[in-house]
Amino acid sequence: MALPEKVLQFGTGVLLRGLPDVYLDLANKKGLFNGRVLVVKSTDTPGSDDFQQQDGLYTVVVRGFENGQAVDKWDLNTSVSRVLAANSQWETILASAANPDMQIVISNTTEVGIVLVEESIHANPPASFPAKLLSFLYKRYQHFNGSKDAGMVVIPTELISDNGHKLQSILLELATYNQLEPAFVAWLENANDFCNSLVDRIVPGKLPAAEAETISKALGYEDSLMIMAEPYSLWAIETERARTKEILSFASVNPGVKLTHDISKYKELKLRLLNATHSFSCALAILSGFETVKEAMASDQFRAFVLTLMMEEIKPLVVGGPITETEAADFAQQVVDRFRNNSLEHRWVNISMQYSLKMASRCMPLILKSYEQANSPRKRMLLGFAAYLLLMRTVQDGDGKYYAEVSGQRIALTDEKLASMHICWQEPNLEKTVIAVLQDISIWNANLSTIPGFVQDLVQVLAACQQQGVIEILRTLKD
Repeated sequence: MALPEKVLQFGTGVLLRGLPDVYLDLANKKGLFNGRVLVVKSTDTPGSDDFQQQDGLYTVVVRGFENGQAVDKWDLNTSVSRVLAANSQWETILASAANPDMQIVISNTTEVGIVLVEESIHANPPASFPAKLLSFLYKRYQHFNGSKDAGMVVIPTELISDNGHKLQSILLELATYNQLEPAFVAWLENANDFCNSLVDRIVPGKLPAAEAETISKALGYEDSLMIMAEPYSLWAIETERARTKEILSFASVNPGVKLTHDISKYKELKLRLLNATHSFSCALAILSGFETVKEAMASDQFRAFVLTLMMEEIKPLVVGGPITETEAADFAQQVVDRFRNNSLEHRWVNISMQYSLKMASRCMPLILKSYEQANSPRKRMLLGFAAYLLLMRTVQDGDGKYYAEVSGQRIALTDEKLASMHICWQEPNLEKTVIAVLQDISIWNANLSTIPGFVQDLVQVLAACQQQGVIEILRTLKD
């Protein structure tokens, strides 16, 4: 007997298929969640035909490292029931609002999907995702006569802060714009749970053609929807409601799903131990001649830099409040596994995009905290920051664009602060350059040149990098 549709999913992207849908499928196979996914596709492109031809089935290949051990496995995902195109099948999608089994809404419509577009929710279909969702919820409210039991658990996975609360606020504005009755607005606020969530898993998507062909031969079937994902996965969902936790029963068999009253702990772990480590390491890797993360991690010296940076410099600054020593250590070890993944072509030049913004939001708070704590080690953080400054020492071409020069090669950078950094490097000496950079309030939101010892420490590290080169610095780096 077919499992009922319990989830309405906006989006067919690889992140949804490689993270939430994997959790749902595993729970189904353990006899716990017992529900399938109705997927809403925003376009009428032929992609939905692949789902039809394959009865919604697709293979997830998982490759990488977990707990220090190599992982190479696959699983046939059976969670998708139907894929419907919003533009041509909207009435069918709306009809699912009358399904009493429907309980959850999941979305990944990219960061620009959760925006307010003042439009009628009665269009066929509405243009924006929030209007589509409000149309569905209004239909459900009408069908079930405003029953609280008909409320949905709404979990956006878009990578924006407070995504659930933001989506709810947009729906409330849209309800006002569409002059929907106050009783519905009250139902929207009280019967439905809009959960902030954080997702974290690298899902590159389709495998290279040769690899896909090899796997298809081993499996004995062809799969045009086959995707690859790393072993690590996280879906932190913020809720305090007992009903929501009961509905999200798939969490009980998936350790990567965290149901919590506050997801900020997981944001902080990711921001500092994963993202900041990336950013502190990025310029060093590029200046050392490494193109990808896996290539850099194959170097003993670079791997030692990353490990010590995380474990001895960043981790102690993260521990405290809700984050325990064990949680930080476990997360850091998972980051090491992720960095080692030979199946991912994670390019450093892509990681360097909007480098100044990332350095300001991810890394600078850690550096500042290290100066607040007198004996806090910061040698590798300072080296990473110095390397960032060296990478930002650009040349301007005739086309007006700024390029980094590394070993005679020009690298095009994408950073809104390239022009101001270029000006800073026109100062007559290193100290004045460093002061000019640290005084740039447009980057750091403060004048950082007044922090005792910061300028002098940074000048010393920068000078060493220029005299010896970052490769030699990494080779001889000691505590």
